[in-house]
This record gives sequence, structure tokens and C-alpha cells, in this order.
Amino acid sequence: MERKILVTSALPYANGPIHLGHMLEAVQTDIWVRYQKSIGNECYFFCADDTHGTPIMLAAKKENISPKELVKKVWEEHYRDLTGFLIQYDNYYTTDSEENRGFAEEIYNNLKTSGHISNREIEQSYCEHDKMFLPDRFIKGTCPKCGTPDQYGDGCEVCGSNYSPKDLKDSKCAICSSVPVLKPSKHLFFKLNDFRNELHSWMNDPSHLQESAKNKLMEWFEVGLQEWDISRDGPYFGFKIPGEENKYFYVWLDAPIGYIASSKNYFKESEAFYEFWKKPKENTEVVHFIGKDILYFHALFWPAMLMGSGFNVPSRVQVHGFLTVNGEKMSKSRGTFIKASTYLKHLNPEHFRFYLASKLNDGLDDIDLNLDDFVSRINSDLVGNLVNIVSRVSTSILDKLDRTLGSVSEEGKEIIDQFLNAESSIKNYYETKNYSKVMKELTTLGDIVNRYVNDKAPWVLIKTEPEKTREVITTTLNAAKIIAVYMYPVTPNISLKIFELLNLNKEDLNFSNTNSLLENTKVNIYKPLSVRVDDKAIKMMVEESKEATSNKEKRKEDKKSMDLITINDLAKVDLRVGLIKNANYVENSDKLLHLEVDLGEVGIKNVFAGIKSAYKPEELIGLKVVIVANLEPRKMKFGVSEAMILATGKDADLSLMVPHRNSQAGDKLK
Repeated sequence: MERKILVTSALPYANGPIHLGHMLEAVQTDIWVRYQKSIGNECYFFCADDTHGTPIMLAAKKENISPKELVKKVWEEHYRDLTGFLIQYDNYYTTDSEENRGFAEEIYNNLKTSGHISNREIEQSYCEHDKMFLPDRFIKGTCPKCGTPDQYGDGCEVCGSNYSPKDLKDSKCAICSSVPVLKPSKHLFFKLNDFRNELHSWMNDPSHLQESAKNKLMEWFEVGLQEWDISRDGPYFGFKIPGEENKYFYVWLDAPIGYIASSKNYFKESEAFYEFWKKPKENTEVVHFIGKDILYFHALFWPAMLMGSGFNVPSRVQVHGFLTVNGEKMSKSRGTFIKASTYLKHLNPEHFRFYLASKLNDGLDDIDLNLDDFVSRINSDLVGNLVNIVSRVSTSILDKLDRTLGSVSEEGKEIIDQFLNAESSIKNYYETKNYSKVMKELTTLGDIVNRYVNDKAPWVLIKTEPEKTREVITTTLNAAKIIAVYMYPVTPNISLKIFELLNLNKEDLNFSNTNSLLENTKVNIYKPLSVRVDDKAIKMMVEESKEATSNKEKRKEDKKSMDLITINDLAKVDLRVGLIKNANYVENSDKLLHLEVDLGEVGIKNVFAGIKSAYKPEELIGLKVVIVANLEPRKMKFGVSEAMILATGKDADLSLMVPHRNSQAGDKLK
């Protein structure tokens, strides 16, 4: 039975450019949508820019334009960059729309009428100079957790802590620098706990959430579902709350409603809109793709709002992890905070899609874009394997055969059957979002046909047996046709080029046509499908992505990349003076030295230290060093290391940390 599926990805916020982190989700979603369409399901892909809130006001003020002018400009940039990666939306809209206003008011009024909205006074920061309540982002001060100055009122950009603006030290108005005062203000709250039982039932259905996502939500259930503040005091860029004075919907209330608004803008008054959002579900599904950082909003607040206002709840919330680059968070100073537009200037978007697909699965783990591995995998698995199937038999050899295919031999049919037998598993992997398994299947199929071509050597066979050569090429290009269908959700342009080469209609590029053999037909002139990645392009992209940062900004960046510990964590570390009694090289190790370190009353500790690049064993005997004495012993292939020796620097510049010269072996350091 044909399914009707409405798919969304999370709305990019309109105060900054699209970067590769955004593209992870957009690509993951687009692959799934293209797959659903290629197997004949009625599938729609909707998204929009998230345009409301204080950061938009601040960004617009900085550019000396209105918020509406800003979000219009950013929408155009976002849409350009997203579609540059071949993301194929049915509608890409904005939350600053009349459709979104209407649905936000409808949902709020329905919740209020049903008794799910409460109100009470809370203390808010108020600027006497500007005569306004200050949203979180209009307050700056010193972080109460790490002491960093010039932080916003809702969270620290350095240590990552979240807090109330009241907790900021030395707080001031971000507009005029006046010290704010606390004044009472009435706010509106959504009573999330009213839907505790319904939410619990919804999230325990395995078709709705991954198990790991459900387990994360259970932590909030155990703490207790709190009322959610859905109002903000003006001035605020957003929708006014009906029936209230100078109150606006908090951006996270109307942002997910943007999914409904975008689909309404597309469907207009079509019955399809009501089938997805209003009518009892029969053969319709709504699937959200989101990052794990916004799970709380999409799997608690959002379904509860829909439950209480007469709308259908999501059929599935598909959660993914973050994108790291070279094993670390994206960094401007290292050039790994890469904007989508910068990538597109230097590299092929299908290569990024292919690489992500080779790593994506159904889990919440982070995905690492290792740039060296990226070059290797594209050049070997995509270009050297899958593209190579077509390029090696479609040029001069085919010219000598009047570019005409023959019939598939019995041996060829056995190969084609192997390709067709993989279809059910490939479909299952696409459906369950295990794209990495699709890529493994494709690589295996590519290996099969490439071995076949190597064994037959058509470039030699053409000299003596042209008709046998024609059979080999016919089998090879029939295999390529099936590969094109299987690859299409990931690399649509490459698949289309293969179909153009084979003189096939692009409308036939779907799973319903894998069984048909291509025989006794002319093939078009070969055009390159894809080229290898050049290391120079990677280096140029990274260099362009580096931004000149002040020392202050670099310190912030460095602190962000640290795993911060508390003073209590530090108190657990037992630092002592150690006297190196013996030192030796470790056989078959390029980095390690074996040390015996005297820690006084603690005894002698066995230590394997990676300091061979900077020290010779004879230089170390008799040296006092700083040791972590209470480290859990670590079993290595060379023996057991019972402590850690402290040092700074790297490789030949490495330097051991030494205590004061009068200290004794075993002395504690504080």
C-alpha cells in the first residue's frame, strides 16, 4: 500500500549562516525523502527558517536594518546553500508568516480553553533607562560559574553553563549598559504535566522514537515535567499573544508550528493538509528529523501541544548526533567551522553526501568528518570503485562497437542476479536510516563487477573477440544501471548522469525499474561522472574557513573545547613528588620509556611514559618529577602502568613538570 509521508528537518535559525553541522541533518533527511519517492510513496519534504526571538533583534540592530529585512536576506542565503547540497524541498518557508501566526494563535487558544495554560508573576530584569523588561539576550554580565565577563543572560559561551539572568554577576543592559532592576511581570505557562500519561504512552511506542532517545526523555520524567514559560515581554520580534498586553509567544512555541505553516503554504486548501494534521490517521505519517540538542522540545513540548489542541502528533521523531571535524568540535581558529558556502566553492556536494551516508546510522552518536578519511573514501569507494564501473567501459572500447550494447550472457545474468538480490536489504537499510549499511552493500557490489571487468579485460578482448567484448560491456552497464538506482538517494546527480549515458529517461530512475535489462540499444557519449578529491582543495577550504581571532576570542575557543571539571574533581587527584630510580627503552615502541618512580611511603610505581622523543633514559635517573599517584593502573601490551608523569609540550619540545628543588620523594603537592 502506498504511504503518505510528510517529512521535516529542524528549522535553521536566521541569525547566522548554514554550516556543515546543519548539512548533516539536511542530507540525512533528503536521502530518506528521495528514497521514499523512488519506491513510489507519496512523500513531501517541508522546512522553514526559524526567524523570531531576541538574537534576531540584536543581529538586525547590529546591521542597522529591521528584523524583517534581516530574515528575508538570511532566508535567501540559507535556501541557496541548502539547495546547493542538492537538498530537494517541496516547500522551504519562514516562521514569520501569516500561516504561522494563525496556527500559533489557534493552538494557544485551544490549549487555554482546555485549561492547559496558567499565569503567574515572576521577577524579570527591567531597564529603568530604556523602560523595558530585558529578554535574556539583552542582559550581559559575568558568568556565575566560570567568571568569564561579557556573557549573555541565558548562558555562558565559554563554559556552556545555563542559568537565570538573576544569577549573572555585574549584570547590565546590553543596550545602554545601565544596571537592571528586578520587577514583577505576569507570564503565561503551558502545563506540560497535564499530558504526562499521554506522553509516556507515546514515547514508549518504539515506532515513535529510538530507544536511546526514549531513555533520555525518561530522565526528565523522573525529575518531573515542569510548566513551560511560553511568553516574553515586549519589545520582542515575534507574534503577539492574543488577549494579552505587550506579551509575545516565546520563539520555541511558534518555531515547530512552522512545520504546519510550511505545509499549509504548500497544500493551500487541499484535503492533503487536513489528512496529515487534523483528520484521524489512516495512511498518513509525519516524520521529524532533529538533532539531539532539541529532543526536549520536539518529543515533549511539541507532541503535548498538539495533543491538547486537536492536531495529530508525530508518527516519528528521528534523532541524530552532532557533526565533528577531525575528531573535535568545529573550530573557527582551526578552520574546521566550515560554512556550507565555503565548502561549495571548493568541493563537490555529492562527495559530502556520500561520505555522510557512509557513516550515518539510526543512532544518536556524533558523526566525524575526518578530512583525510574523506579524501581517501571518496577517491577509493566512490570514484575508484562505483564511478569506475562506468568510466572504464564507456569510452574508446564502446566507440569501437558503434556504442551499441548486445545481450546479457548467462554469466552476466548471474552477476545481475547478485545485484537484484541485494535490493531488499538495501531498501530495508534506507527505510531504517542505516545508510552506512547501504554504502557497504554498494561497495561490495562495485567490487563484484570490477573483478568481472578485470577478469574479462575488455581492452584486450576487443582486439580478437569484439562480440564477447560487447557482452562484457552490456553486463557491466546493466550492473551500473542498478547501482544508479540504489545510489540515487545519496548521489542523485551521478545517478542521473549514468541514466543519461544509457539513454534512459530520468523518470525511470526508481526502484520499480531495476529488473528490466538494457539490451541491443545505443549508448550516449561518456561524460565524466565525478572526479577525485584534490588535497589542495581541502587545504584551501580550511584556510578560507579560518578567521582572525583576537586573543580574547581564542581563549574562549580554547575553553569551549575543554572538558571542564569542578574543584571537587580536582581534589580527587593525588599529586606527589616522584624520584625516578630507573629508566629504560621499551622494545618495539616509538614513544614509550619504562620508568620506576619512588613515591616515598607510597612505594615504587611502574610507569610507561610517552616521552621518548624528548628524553634519553640516562638523563632521567635521579630526576624529581610530578606524578599522579592515584591513577587506576592501566594494562598495556608492554606491562602495567601504575601512575602518570606530568609534562607539557609535544614531541621533541616536551618538558617534564618538576617540583621545587627542596621537595622530597612522596611529598604531596597542593
